[in-house]
Amino acid sequence: MKRLLLVEDEPGLVMTLTDRLVREGYAVETSVDGESGLERAAGEAFDLVLLDVMLPRLNGFDLLRELRRRGIETPVIMLTARGQVVDKVVGLKLGADDYVTKPFEMMELVARIEAKLRRTPAPAHPAEGYQFDEVRIDFRRAEVTRAGAPLELSAREFQLLRYFIEHRGATLTREELLKEVWGYNAMPSTRTVDVHVAWLRQKIEPNPRHPQFILTIHGMGYKFAG
Repeated sequence: MKRLLLVEDEPGLVMTLTDRLVREGYAVETSVDGESGLERAAGEAFDLVLLDVMLPRLNGFDLLRELRRRGIETPVIMLTARGQVVDKVVGLKLGADDYVTKPFEMMELVARIEAKLRRTPAPAHPAEGYQFDEVRIDFRRAEVTRAGAPLELSAREFQLLRYFIEHRGATLTREELLKEVWGYNAMPSTRTVDVHVAWLRQKIEPNPRHPQFILTIHGMGYKFAG
């Protein structure tokens, strides 16, 4: 589970963002002022920081400047009511990874978080195995079992499952899956991904008609929640 730090002093926005991000599968910690936000961001391990600019005690620009001065490279997305180009330029030059101006659509913010986390370098060598529910994957041997019994997956199904696991919690578009799993840079409208997802669900889901692990995100793609 990815761990996020939200540094924001508006109680309503804190509640709204926290609720939505928890539903998206993130662990969310919060700070309501710049000083406590800096202490937590510098002293704890987070996968990403959502940082408001206008904060009491220490503004977001100064917080970010101090983080980068200390060599802390945690990805930062800045949240602010300021819309001037100069403010965006300042934030990006200080080391922000992205910048969202209030008011923003929640779906857009979630997509930006997921995109940034996907671009964060993964370990060069993935874990040798992974398990969810009764399904166990041995990456080294390319073997999959369910409740101890072997599952017969095609090479493409295994590659698709592996990509889902490596990007668990992220919404993956069909275009991304076609590019990364099939190697297609451009394809006409196709149901290739949908068909393979359906086959995979038949093998790993307790109830393929009501999937628990490979979830459909309507209008966007799929998300692995195993």
